[in-house]
Formats: sequence, C-alpha cells, structure tokens
Amino acid sequence: MKPMYDLIVVGSGVLGTFHAYHALKKGLQVAIIEKDKMPKGATIQNFGQVVPSGMDSKWQAYGRESLAIYKEIQSQFDISIRQKGSVYLASNEEEVQLIEELSQINQSNHYQSYLLTKQECLDKYPGLRSNYVKAGLFFPEEVTVEPRTMIYRLQEFMIQNMGLKLIPNTSIINCESTSKGVSLLSAANTVFLASKVIICNGNEFKNLFPKLFNESDLEVSKLQMMQTKPQQNYTLDGSILTGLSIRRYEAFYECPSFKSIKANEDPNSSEKKWGVHLLFKQAADGSVILGDSHQYADAKDSDDLGFDLDMDIDNFMIEEAKKIIDLPNYEIQSRWYGMYSQCKTKDVFEHTIDHNIHIITGIGGKGMTASAGFSKENIDKIFNTKE
Repeated sequence: MKPMYDLIVVGSGVLGTFHAYHALKKGLQVAIIEKDKMPKGATIQNFGQVVPSGMDSKWQAYGRESLAIYKEIQSQFDISIRQKGSVYLASNEEEVQLIEELSQINQSNHYQSYLLTKQECLDKYPGLRSNYVKAGLFFPEEVTVEPRTMIYRLQEFMIQNMGLKLIPNTSIINCESTSKGVSLLSAANTVFLASKVIICNGNEFKNLFPKLFNESDLEVSKLQMMQTKPQQNYTLDGSILTGLSIRRYEAFYECPSFKSIKANEDPNSSEKKWGVHLLFKQAADGSVILGDSHQYADAKDSDDLGFDLDMDIDNFMIEEAKKIIDLPNYEIQSRWYGMYSQCKTKDVFEHTIDHNIHIITGIGGKGMTASAGFSKENIDKIFNTKE
C-alpha cells in the first residue's frame, strides 16, 4: 500500500511550505512534493524583506501574524530571521504627507511605527543622501530573511522536528479525486495518495490544470534585481524602502491624499514604463541587494516575458539608487530576475476542485511577508478546525 497522507502539498515555495507547516502543527501526516531538486522560484528570487507595513489592512493582518510565526520558529531554529526594522524614506513633501497619514492609520490599527526626522534618517542610515531624504517612517517589528537560505532552513526544521516528508525531483502531471481521497501521478509513473491536496504552483501553469489557468485572470510579473559586491566596513540595517515604494505599495492606497498625489504623476516616466521602485537590503555577506522592476504578461503568455535581463532597466535603477544612498561601491556581483504570479482582479487565486483539491497561488509580491499568516487561516478553513 502506498502511504496515505492527510495532506500533500504540491510546490515547496514559501506559500506551500507554510501550508504544510500549519497542517503539521495540527498533527496531520504531511508531504510536500517539489518538481525540482529545491524551490527556485519567487521564494528565493526576492529581497527577503518581511514588510506588513506595505500592505493593505487585510494583508497587513496576515503579515503581522507571519512576523509572530517567523519569530517563534527563529527562537527554536535559525532560519535567518533578523529583526532590524523597515523604513520608508520620503523624498518630497507629497511623500512626507503620505507617511504621516500612514502613521495615523498605523496608530488606529495598533501597529507600531514612528516618524523619523531628516536628521534621524541620516544618522541611522550611513550614506543616505541629504538632498534626497526629507523624513522617514520606521517599523521596528519588521524582519529580514536571507531568501536563498530561509526556505531550506525552514524545511530542515520541519523535517527534523515536525515529521515533514519532503519529496523533491518529482513532477506531478495528474491530480484527481477518488473514492478514498486524491490520487496524484508523477511523470515517473509513481502514484501518491492523500485525503486532501493543496497545489501551490507559483507561476508554473503547464503541468496541472492548464486550461483553468489559461482562462483565469492570473498574470506573471518579471522583476529584475541585482546584488553589489560586499561593502567593506559598512552596515545598512533592515529593509530600506524609498519614495517610489511609498507611491506604489498598497498600504498607502488607504491614505487620504494618495489618489490626488498619484493623479499628478508622469505616466511616461521611466519608473512607470518599467514599474521601478527602489529597495535596498544588505545581505549577510555585506553585499547590498537593490532593485526592482515589474513587467507583466498574462499567465498563458508568460513565456513572452523572455529570459534576458534588460540592461537599460538595471542601469536606470543603479543611477537612481546612487541618488538615494552613497554605498562604498556599486560594483555588481550578480544580476537576476524573479517571477511571481498575481491576479488582476483578486488579491490571491483560490480554486477548489471536488472538495479535496485546493489550488492556491497568485499571491503576488506578498508571499514572503504574508504566506505564514494566510496559510494558518487557510489550513483552518480547509480542515474545518481551529487551534
């Protein structure tokens, strides 16, 4: 007899892994099946910034729950969580107005933040240019992770301490309900059985239920990022988000002035053309990750985004970054792009087939921040239980 799991999760990115984590916490028998040797999608192709502050009220709540979950795991096992806070740097009076308004919203939501003066920003963040920053909004509870480490450490913790079964290098090509639950078939003709299945497929839309995805409102975003060589004797703490982030992140949509400020922006600017907003985050080796850009295609046309890196975009981001922070060096040691899926009309893609097969993807750029909290609620709903 094949092992019968209570839950099989297809996809070992952060969204799938945290669904498995919360199912394991309920005492369920859980396996994760991953088509590759290791996850290599958006979960590792990102900044490693956990920033509930940037999300609307609904997803901020998931993000805040995620912070608590990350910190609880970190207290038991090093998954690379570092609590250094996040800051939004306002570069003009409009952005100052937005961070002041968001500060008021945070107070009503009981989410800790405090405003920084121009001088406090300059004192706290070495190399920050005086002619750029006007003020800042700091979130002390927020954390960073090392994206190319965290997911593997988390899975190691779950295998050692929670009984997770991780099955890599296994591509699932069929998934269907049976009288006893769900049957999954791999490309190697292996059958796996489970009571329930959760498919967290990121932006992989070709192996399972392709018609469903092709007819959905899912789209794929391609983001360019880069990493400097290690900065000598230089420390840049936490997550650094800039004026373009203030103008982009959903949390600011709830600010009273947001709509009128957005209406005055130049729709033909390079940052609009390439979807650029600038982020900085120092990695464990002292290098600084910076970016990013956003280009979009419908799920069925995602290959049209191509596999190249546009140097015009990278060069634009470097030149803009230099206007914000004087790093000791801007020598780039690596460049890459990440891909994530999102919905055009919803905040996440959820679809249930025959009661026992649940597809959950299209979480967009919220994955690293909100997956832990969102997955907890979703597992409760799928298994109809509360802790």
